[in-house]
Amino acid sequence: MYESTEQVVRTERVGHVLVVTIDRPKAANSINARVHTLLGEAWESAEADRDIRAIVLTGAGTTTFCGGADLKALGTGGPGAVTPPETAHWGFAGIVRHPISVPVIAAVNGSALGGGTELALASDMVVASTTASFGLPEVHRGLIAGAGGTFRLMSAIPEHIALELLLTGKPMTAQTAATWGLVNRVVEPDDVMNAAMELARLCAAGAPLAVRASKRLARRIVDNAQAHEEDSWLQNQKELDQLTTTHDVVEGITAFLQKRDPEWTGQ
Repeated sequence: MYESTEQVVRTERVGHVLVVTIDRPKAANSINARVHTLLGEAWESAEADRDIRAIVLTGAGTTTFCGGADLKALGTGGPGAVTPPETAHWGFAGIVRHPISVPVIAAVNGSALGGGTELALASDMVVASTTASFGLPEVHRGLIAGAGGTFRLMSAIPEHIALELLLTGKPMTAQTAATWGLVNRVVEPDDVMNAAMELARLCAAGAPLAVRASKRLARRIVDNAQAHEEDSWLQNQKELDQLTTTHDVVEGITAFLQKRDPEWTGQ
């Protein structure tokens, strides 16, 4: 268990399973620098611990799995307040560019828009509540889904369905996500953790070295990296760098914080 003055990530070992909970329900379980660091450290610890055979990632409460980046932190402290430069190589939330050989099951207990969907895409299996929703609304903020969402969604579900989500920013229900293969199980809200733990235990029941090797092969993880994604990440960063200098991105974030419709200028 990590201890701090602000306990924003909780960890608990249940047998061979590490349960990791983003614990900022009043802030929609959004990601700031501390959450990023603690999640990344949990991933590092699990990878080094041969007694950990699966991870279940969830969010505190019943409303939101993860609301993406903490826009207030971003607005006041800049990118480093969300993704510390010293561990930027881990990617958003300390996870999305941090491939490990331990199986990861996302227990999506509520809304998983934006960065929440990207955490689900970075996981190996997804269990979702009937109340959950998935989507990448970044185009309504003047941005792109910059934590791997754009290219990973295209690999996870049929292209035309992925493009509808990416280009319209409209969310889909957990039931629809399951139809297209983005979600493994859809269960009642009270059953999300039980269903995720059951999948984790099934992974843990296999020979540990064989399970880890199988994931490395399936995910094409070599030397703690996924080389086949590097070109996509490079283009991803280039597009983000260009967008973050535009008037529209400032307008998109401002409109979101002010709870009004943005007025786009295309500049």
